[in-house]
Amino acid sequence: MYRSHTCGELRTGHIGLEVTLAGWIQTIRKFGSITFIDIRDRYGITQLVIGEELNEAINRSALGREFVIQAKGIVRERSNKNEHISTGEIEVGITSFETLNKSNTPPFTIQDDTDGGDDLRMKFRYLDLRRNELKKNLELRYAVNRAARNYLHEKGFMDIETPFLIKSTPEGARDFVVPSRMNTGQFYALPQSPQTFKQLLMVSGYDRYYQVVKCFRDEDLRADRQPEFTQIDCEMSFVKQEDILNMFEGMIKSIFLEVKGIDIKESVQRMTWEEAMWHYGNDKPDIRFGMKLLNIKSSYLKNGKITAEGELIAGSGFAVFDDAETVLAIAVPGAASYTRKQTDELTEWVKRPQIGMKGLVFIKCNTDGSYKSSVDKFFSEEKLKNIADACGAAAGDLVLILAGPEERTRKAISELRLEMGQRAGLRKKDDFKLLWVLDFPLFEYAEEENRWVARHHPFTSPKPEHIDIMIGNSPVIENASAYLQHPYAGIKANAYDMVLNGNEIGGGSIRIFQRDLQEKMFSALGMSKEEAQHKFGFLLGAFEYGAPPHGGIAFGFDRLCAILGGSESIRDFIAFPKNNSGRDVMLDAPSAIDGKQLDELGIKTV
Repeated sequence: MYRSHTCGELRTGHIGLEVTLAGWIQTIRKFGSITFIDIRDRYGITQLVIGEELNEAINRSALGREFVIQAKGIVRERSNKNEHISTGEIEVGITSFETLNKSNTPPFTIQDDTDGGDDLRMKFRYLDLRRNELKKNLELRYAVNRAARNYLHEKGFMDIETPFLIKSTPEGARDFVVPSRMNTGQFYALPQSPQTFKQLLMVSGYDRYYQVVKCFRDEDLRADRQPEFTQIDCEMSFVKQEDILNMFEGMIKSIFLEVKGIDIKESVQRMTWEEAMWHYGNDKPDIRFGMKLLNIKSSYLKNGKITAEGELIAGSGFAVFDDAETVLAIAVPGAASYTRKQTDELTEWVKRPQIGMKGLVFIKCNTDGSYKSSVDKFFSEEKLKNIADACGAAAGDLVLILAGPEERTRKAISELRLEMGQRAGLRKKDDFKLLWVLDFPLFEYAEEENRWVARHHPFTSPKPEHIDIMIGNSPVIENASAYLQHPYAGIKANAYDMVLNGNEIGGGSIRIFQRDLQEKMFSALGMSKEEAQHKFGFLLGAFEYGAPPHGGIAFGFDRLCAILGGSESIRDFIAFPKNNSGRDVMLDAPSAIDGKQLDELGIKTV
């Protein structure tokens, strides 16, 4: 046996006990004839003390950082206690030691404040994973996994595996494809989700299914995306939307309690998609703070009455507002003290390519009751006050206004709201706020193709009251300007997203389970009967054998872990992630394969 205890286990109750520890050397400190060694393993760190009698052996061994050693000795009380580590009240006086393996000098320091850059640490990920910060992240990931599994097991769910080598049916993101040697010229795809398999399991009678499952999407990457990622994937039979919301609201609350010690008593707030877009500019709003949007070029609520459209800015002669498709404003609490330099910097911020606006208008609601604006010559102080009042601004607040095309401006002011919330310290990492967003549109209009596309996926059912609209109307759109008047534009999906701190962490829907409605859905998306049969004939056929009503949800496991851990990047919570180019720089993958393998697969590269 290499060790009797771990490096994070010993306490004052072990004083006087002879122990054997094994692990990696974190640091070596020499003070005259005494040497101190901090030895580390997954569980913690312990100080070893080596006296004069072993110093010569230490010198001969030429010990260094990350050497693997075994040490035997007696636990004793530490004179200079370290309250920052769990073993800080004891140390081990060493009687013998053995070098189990030497180490080269690591390419970066293996400690929390490491000097290694991202690329270097990704290349030596097996060393980076020794750092305490990464260890805590993986411990949190395991705790979330365990909490979810425990909850689902208690609720009668079965963990059922589904295949990784499936048929390619590219509808959303690009598939990763895998050539088949035994079927030359044909390819499998890696699943973007187990969607159709879990529906087939419902047809098979397994009414409560789940998996913590790998999924694959060949898409451009960013902080919260990886080419392979993990979902908590769930499906239930004989349920309506309310059943799903209650079940998985319970799961998330259970995870918060078990992993973070946070007991969420109140029901999770609910909001329609239209409310989210109107008040926050996006469908995954961060509701930890206010700053709701106001469309000052449209009607708005004032003293319980709807004002006339455009009343706030009518007659100003300010062409930027007059010519804009939309004009949107937010009130930033306590920011009227912003200097000219700060408002100029904000203007440059909204002009960045990723935001895409031409400028920014502001109104300062001064504490003395006056109003100062960047467009004073177009608006009287009374009109500035009316705009500020409509935005809910108080003395000391700053109103920020963007004008331009509807979609771009709404997206831009949504980003500006988040930025101002961050600057104001309103988006704290240890403050968590959950939200259900409901009643999404079933369809989106693809202008380039002049056709409908599924907003969620093609297996999502319309709201029950909208099924007749879908069945009773043709999906054909006469022209690009007519789609908003088309009956399909008003159909709502029986779908729901769970949002945490402005991040979508889960999404799902009640599914279509009748063949005729599913065929109607495929037709609406521009699929011929032959194409639908070729791609999804197995599912359509299954619906003819007593498919039950069913629905489900999938949670982004990596993203949930990252938010609970206070990180912007899911990469920090994956043991061996890819970089932003989709490469594993540690393995140097993807890489070319030799000609013999290509010949076996019947493939030529270009």
